[in-house]
Amino acid sequence: MGALLEAERLEIAYGEVPACRDVSLHVGEGEIVTLIGANGAGKSTTLRAIAGVLFPRAGAIRFGGRDVTRLPSHERSRLGVALVPEGRRVFPFLTVRENLELGAFNHRNDGARVRGLMEKVLGMFPRLRERARQNAGTLSGGEQQMLALGRAMMSEPRLVCLDEPSLGLAPLVVRDIFATIRAINAAGTSVLLVEQNARYALETASRAYVMQTGSIIASGTCAQLRNDDRVRQAYLGRGAAAVP
Repeated sequence: MGALLEAERLEIAYGEVPACRDVSLHVGEGEIVTLIGANGAGKSTTLRAIAGVLFPRAGAIRFGGRDVTRLPSHERSRLGVALVPEGRRVFPFLTVRENLELGAFNHRNDGARVRGLMEKVLGMFPRLRERARQNAGTLSGGEQQMLALGRAMMSEPRLVCLDEPSLGLAPLVVRDIFATIRAINAAGTSVLLVEQNARYALETASRAYVMQTGSIIASGTCAQLRNDDRVRQAYLGRGAAAVP
């Protein structure tokens, strides 16, 4: 399996305050890879650097064999990187359809392509079709997460970076979101998943990296990490939600 994304020895800081150091990971073509760890471990910071929202202070990021370390986020979007941010970040006073159309900004001069993508996304999320004319701010949290994911898919990404998709959602909604993530991957899109719910993440991905205080402390297949005592004790205790 060829590497679609490669991050090598990233050092990321907010101003002069270091947040992550010596972070290396890769995502293969057609793979789901997850970053798990406690709140504040550096997962979201790493994801933002990969999407181009933050530039690393050191290290390199390659996408499709191309060095994109200093490439801004909108340029990475054109190459096929899409970010679904933590907290959904939909445009509340625009309709569902208008939010989705913004996701197809790279194809804005090709009306037929945008319409085709719209139908594909609305077919993936029937609830969004029902609410296509509603303002996004009137949707439930789960519906907004569907919208954020659908908006990302409107750009026809090769890699979707998902930041805490289960955050604040009811268990049944989380189950549906993760089923959709698996369906998106089965259709050929690679996924890099940041998720605090380690049980869901390890059931969904094929490989995982464990982050703690800004560094990766363990990596391997999800089956291996589920049997790692450090991971089981820290992230798979009784408080973790079971996967149906």
